[in-house]
Amino acid sequence: MSRLSEIFARKHKCFLPFVTAGYPDLETTLQILFELSESGADIIELGVPFSDPIADGPTIQRSSFTALRHQYSLDDILKVVSEFRSRSETGIILMTYLNPVYQYGLAKLEEKSLEIGLDGILISDLTPEEYIRLNAFRNLDTIFLAAPTSSDERLQAISKVSSGFLYLVARTGVTGHPTDVAKSVPATLERIRKYTDLPVAVGFGITSKEDVKLVWQWAQGAVVGSAIVEFIEANIETCDLPARVGSMVQNLIPSQPILTK
Repeated sequence: MSRLSEIFARKHKCFLPFVTAGYPDLETTLQILFELSESGADIIELGVPFSDPIADGPTIQRSSFTALRHQYSLDDILKVVSEFRSRSETGIILMTYLNPVYQYGLAKLEEKSLEIGLDGILISDLTPEEYIRLNAFRNLDTIFLAAPTSSDERLQAISKVSSGFLYLVARTGVTGHPTDVAKSVPATLERIRKYTDLPVAVGFGITSKEDVKLVWQWAQGAVVGSAIVEFIEANIETCDLPARVGSMVQNLIPSQPILTK
């Protein structure tokens, strides 16, 4: 059983915060990761900055473009993951795009990831067909995106190649815009369940504790990204930024058990 599978099996309802690696810098990123872990995060999604983040909204795009100015390499980001893993058992995955992964080398990245304790990878523009063609990441949990607009045939294909968990985009479009969770999530989850028993985490437009509570009624995980990155942006000049992020995240996580519908 992978660490991601174990976390979902143990916690049942998981909170997954997203932050951009290198925003505002990698030293601060590492401290934010530790604060997220201490503040109740179950699995952290660490975004790899990319010049063409087509799935990301304006907030995460700005954070990526700022981070890119540091000219950090993927190796630099993996060093942060390694340091984090040496002191924490909280789950951590990379969220990225195929271009930087392909440039780094798929086999090299998988070998390095398994060595340092990275738990999984989500490549936003990687399709099931391309994943099979590349014969990539056979020993590293690989998470794929599904959407309310995905056909049953597409959901079946996504389910077949996903491991660790499946990421359900709560609505079409990019990150950071409001989402009517009750309208989009239950029906799509019902269709997903025809093809897989994997845990499902829901993201895109999840911004508040009430949103997380609502997601947890149907899914096993709730992902909050733009709201956290926006908070970092607003507090970027403060000397205690990591601690502030930790406090903000604590206020996003429901304290009461959520009954699944």
